[in-house]
Amino acid sequence: SVPLLQAARKRNSLNLLELSEAELEEQFVRGDGPGGQATNKTSNCVVLKHVPSGIVVKCHQTRSVEKNRKIAREILQEKVDLFYRGEDSDVFKEKKASEKQKQEKKRRAKENLERKKLFKEMQQLDKE
Repeated sequence: SVPLLQAARKRNSLNLLELSEAELEEQFVRGDGPGGQATNKTSNCVVLKHVPSGIVVKCHQTRSVEKNRKIAREILQEKVDLFYRGEDSDVFKEKKASEKQKQEKKRRAKENLERKKLFKEMQQLDKE
């Protein structure tokens, strides 16, 4: 079910499973990545674990601990929903719909490119 968990973090998912604070373990650790001293000396990275499922989320998107806590909970909620509901999850359905739209857009772009090539070829033949 690892590929399912990668579908998480998509917006507008309304019908997600609720998390209780009793099921969560929260830690604050030092973040990593770019940012130098501001990143390396402050413990504003949130590590959130859902104990029953064992899913762990690490969030260090902002400097604010409160914002990171909120974002981590949103991500964890989506991942837990995917873990328990699988393909019935709204997050999974949203991901599939966006992939389908992306493929359709690629197909249309390819068709347009072919039309342009044919048009240019026709213009070349008319000039000769």
